[in-house]
Amino acid sequence: MPQVTLTVNGTTHTAEVEGRTLLVELLRETLRLTGTHVGCDTSQCGACVVHVDGASVKSCTILALQANGAQVTTIEGLAKADGALHPMQEAFREYHALQCGFCTPGMVMSAIDLVQKHPDGMSEKEIREGLEGNLCRCTGYHNIVKAIAAAQDVMHGRRAELAPAAE
Repeated sequence: MPQVTLTVNGTTHTAEVEGRTLLVELLRETLRLTGTHVGCDTSQCGACVVHVDGASVKSCTILALQANGAQVTTIEGLAKADGALHPMQEAFREYHALQCGFCTPGMVMSAIDLVQKHPDGMSEKEIREGLEGNLCRCTGYHNIVKAIAAAQDVMHGRRAELAPAAE
C-alpha cells in the first residue's frame, strides 16, 4: 500500500492508504480528527472543508495521496495552544452563527479562506456569494454572514476585538 506524509495542524503524519482513500477519510478515520464532517458524499455541502497549503478544499474531493507533502489545517488546528479561539470561531460563537453545529467546521474554514482572499473587506452580498459551496440546513445564514463580517475586521486588523452582537 502507498504511504502519504502530510503535516496536519503542525504535526507530521505518515500513513499507509489505499489509492482511493479520500483526505476526509484519512483525517477522520486514521488521524481521528473528527471535526471535519462528511455531510453529503457529493461535494455539495462543504461540511468537510479544510485548508490544504492555505487554501480551502473540500476534503471529500481530494485523494489522500494528492495531499502528500501538504500542510493541512482542520478545525481542530485553529485555536491557539492556550485555548484562545481563532477570531472566526469567536465570531461564530458571539453571533450565534450555528445551530446543530454540523456545518460549522466547514463553514468556519471556508469563511477564513474567504476573508483572507478579500483584505479590503466584503459586503453582505459578497459574503453570501462566497459561501455558495457551504450548506446550512438550520440557520438561514443571517447570523453566519454577520459573524463573518465581524471577524473580517478583526482578522484584517481594523478592529482589535469583536463588536458585541446586537441582541
